[in-house]
Amino acid sequence: MIVLLIFTILIDFCSRSEAQGAVVGVNYGMLGDNLPSPAQVVSLFESRGIGRLRLFHPDAAALAALRGSGIEVVLGTLNEELPGLAADPSAAEKWVAANVAPFAGSVRFRYINAGNEVVPGDTAGNVLPAMRNLAAALRAAGLRIPVTTSVATTALGVSYPPSQGAFSEAAAGVMTPIAAFLRSTSAPLLVNVYPYFSYAGNPGEVALDYALFRAAGVVVRDGALGYDNLFDAMVDSVHAALEKAGAAEVEVVVSETGWPSGGGGLGATVENAAAYVNNLVAHVRKGRGTPRKPGNTTETYLFAMFNENQKPAGTERHFGLFHPNMTEIYHVNFQP
Repeated sequence: MIVLLIFTILIDFCSRSEAQGAVVGVNYGMLGDNLPSPAQVVSLFESRGIGRLRLFHPDAAALAALRGSGIEVVLGTLNEELPGLAADPSAAEKWVAANVAPFAGSVRFRYINAGNEVVPGDTAGNVLPAMRNLAAALRAAGLRIPVTTSVATTALGVSYPPSQGAFSEAAAGVMTPIAAFLRSTSAPLLVNVYPYFSYAGNPGEVALDYALFRAAGVVVRDGALGYDNLFDAMVDSVHAALEKAGAAEVEVVVSETGWPSGGGGLGATVENAAAYVNNLVAHVRKGRGTPRKPGNTTETYLFAMFNENQKPAGTERHFGLFHPNMTEIYHVNFQP
């Protein structure tokens, strides 16, 4: 009995340690003409102990390289694929058959992500039908993988104070039924959260230390809740919006966040990028959640693994943790 108890405790400890180490993943963007091979990229993820990876679209070479790695994968569809996936269930079946089923035995798919930052917009109405068709296709293939979508915080009409967070009039008509679908399938909502842009767009109102997790105390008081960092405030504004949409149970996964190390933008320095990312990783790893959702660890994906030279000029090219030659731009402490 004692041996069994000790074994159970050890298993529980290891499981929790593994989950803790995997809380922070990284986006693997491919908009560069000088990036390393997928096999090299996966080896880099493994060598740094990064247990989760987000792919913006299916890439056969990347998925093949991920076989047997144990890395959990968020796999996205291309935005331009959504109309077809929404209109025709057989298109979703073909997408799953081509991009998921051949790899499902050896790649750990965490979520299927139907479109990135499509809501609000002219094609936003395609998102939910595409999600439903993909979910049905996965079930038909015997695969239990949650289906979701990713939105930017611009889907909110109100975000301050966090408790007043609400989807905008342009987004609410689409986001409310999406939230209901996510609630019914126990899937999270993916949200791209960038304190950098809030700071750079309004430095007179947003203190740099508040954005970099360096505030000495509470900066924003919201009723009984206090915020000492902008990241938690932005995440909680989405929690509040989901509550108002009737989906308080839906978890928020931060599918992108980061800080540029160059490109000429306000505060875009290596020092600030290193501070933001390392402080974020340490903050998330503590598992304390946010003031509105205490104890709910915020699953988070950094943007991005590499600087990508085919993105728009300026800060957009400087969100990478690594140069394309796989040397560090700055060090990130991924391991506890």
